[in-house]
Amino acid sequence: MEKKSLSHLKTKNSTVSNGILNGMKVKAVGSHLIAEFIDCGFGVLNDEKRIKEAMLNASAAAGFTVLDVSVKKFDPQGVTAILLLSESHFSIHTWPELGYAAVDMFTCSKTCDPNEAFKVLVNYLKPKRYSTKEILRGPNAV
Repeated sequence: MEKKSLSHLKTKNSTVSNGILNGMKVKAVGSHLIAEFIDCGFGVLNDEKRIKEAMLNASAAAGFTVLDVSVKKFDPQGVTAILLLSESHFSIHTWPELGYAAVDMFTCSKTCDPNEAFKVLVNYLKPKRYSTKEILRGPNAV
């Protein structure tokens, strides 16, 4: 199984910080993490209870505060789950027929650690490959 390191993601003490982006000083208000999970099993991607469990356990590991949960199972397949967080949001959209899940996590917390959430998701979804991207969010971060 090919796994990419999550070490390039920010640590919990610097998830939201000031920095330099393209030579411009940036004051970020949050970090938006996006992951592509590829070659996951059909069963896990089509199981709304398992997806919800994975997201809640990932949130607990990251230190997120879950305010609300919405999960929708589609016919003939697929799941969309969205967690409203005190720190912002966390979503997963699955295409079991493609073995693919799109993960989106936005946090404006300096104390939560999204790396821990991703580790839990990798253990649940067991992708053969995945990639991650971090986008700093803020008024002059774009």
